[in-house]
Amino acid sequence: MRAIPLLALLLSSWFALSAHADEAQDWLTRLGRAEQQQSFEGTFVYERNGSFSTHDIWHRVQDGHVRERLLQLDGSAQEAVRIDGRAQCVSGTLVASLGHSSDAPSRILDPKKLNPFYELAVIGKSRVAGRNAVIVSISPRDPYRYGFELHLDRETALPLKSLLLNDQGQLLERFQFTRLDPSAIPSDQDLQPSSDCSPVTMSSAAKAPDLSATQRWHLDWLPPGFQQISSATRKDTQTKSTVDSLMYDDGLARFSVFLESASGADVNETRAQLGPTVAVSRRLNTVDGEMMVTVVGEIPIGTAERIALSVRGEKAAAKP
Repeated sequence: MRAIPLLALLLSSWFALSAHADEAQDWLTRLGRAEQQQSFEGTFVYERNGSFSTHDIWHRVQDGHVRERLLQLDGSAQEAVRIDGRAQCVSGTLVASLGHSSDAPSRILDPKKLNPFYELAVIGKSRVAGRNAVIVSISPRDPYRYGFELHLDRETALPLKSLLLNDQGQLLERFQFTRLDPSAIPSDQDLQPSSDCSPVTMSSAAKAPDLSATQRWHLDWLPPGFQQISSATRKDTQTKSTVDSLMYDDGLARFSVFLESASGADVNETRAQLGPTVAVSRRLNTVDGEMMVTVVGEIPIGTAERIALSVRGEKAAAKP
């Protein structure tokens, strides 16, 4: 006699969880549409490793294109202008982080793609920047990626706050609006970069390499769900050597693999982490000489190390 009420309890719990997951997917779908359809301007705080910075943002959607300008308000002057997610100009230390990512496609959140690798759930409500929000949890189903807690504006579904968390629930990165005006449409003047914002252009080597980075290299192991989304070949302006790069994405997290000749260079293997961003490098012997492999991205350091160890050159892989 106890089986029926127990079964009913289990089924009701399952349907409740399913409903929460469906609601989370609906909110993430709205978020994806909002960033592609909603103009706004505002001010947000960015925190990493206990360090805070404040930024103004202008985001305009017009004629099917998204144009965005970021300006840091404290510390060293930093600025970036992006169109459809691609960097057009950068200044300050952003040159190093965005200068070589102009070939990266814009990211559009797809809950169906995330679901096999992340558990999605609505876990509560909050209030951020004077606006009501719903809290969506994105928890990894494996140890190869980080989790997120998103506070989405109830009116527009724009992200009012984003927390990036490791597997222990520790905060690695915080993004949080202090002011958001979704009724504002940034003007051309708002989106005009300053004279210090240096244009980002892809080198001719990246546009038409003799042999693509994808053909030169492959990974013996990839975290489940990650797929290659771009590759490029360019000349390093300082060392004059060729640098191949491969970028991978699981729909939320991204990492890049850089490969450069280490022959005759004084370079050391590294293992470093700054907030959520890791950099792991190792030497790789190939038939064309010694290469330095560097993995950079917002993934756990153990994941980055395993990826770095799995990189193979096509020629080297062909050797017995």
